[in-house]
Amino acid sequence: MSDTNLKKEFSKRDVQRMRNIITGNAGSATGVQIGYSKQQQDYQEGDVWEENGKQWTIKNGIKQTITKFDRLKQLVAFPLSCPHCNEPMKSTPVNKKMWVIHKMCRDCVIEMEAKIRLEGKWGEYEKGIMNANKNADVNDFESAFNEYINTKAESYITEQGDIETWSGGKVNEDEIKQVKEYIKKMRETEI
Repeated sequence: MSDTNLKKEFSKRDVQRMRNIITGNAGSATGVQIGYSKQQQDYQEGDVWEENGKQWTIKNGIKQTITKFDRLKQLVAFPLSCPHCNEPMKSTPVNKKMWVIHKMCRDCVIEMEAKIRLEGKWGEYEKGIMNANKNADVNDFESAFNEYINTKAESYITEQGDIETWSGGKVNEDEIKQVKEYIKKMRETEI
């Protein structure tokens, strides 16, 4: 039989690595590394900083980016409890609708509207809601009209590979004035 001697020398680093594994310190370093080390900065809850072209913050102990949609998320977020009565808010369609409109649960809206009726201010309240809806519709119409006027001819490629040119905004100045006057009149009109 042949001699089975180990014919490799172990370096000091290899021996230290084996010692670390045997003693249960597998993650310990076996040598010193020289080179670039990143400067570490610790941030606290609520701090805002910029890194790699993004804004960051810490919320609930978690590092998060700050986006332009954060305010929108807050508006849409459905709470666990009503901020007025502190009762749990069940995720029902009625509660969701009342949250979007009044920022409170259905029961609080019922109580609020009952008080308004008792005070004799229901007509005022109702007109306020109707006017807010009308103004939102007028804003939507105005933005759609402005988009139509400002649309330039654009070309689109269909699924079949054909090129179609769509054009819009071909309205004369008198029609534009009439529509803008109508929009102004609608804004001033109270329901």
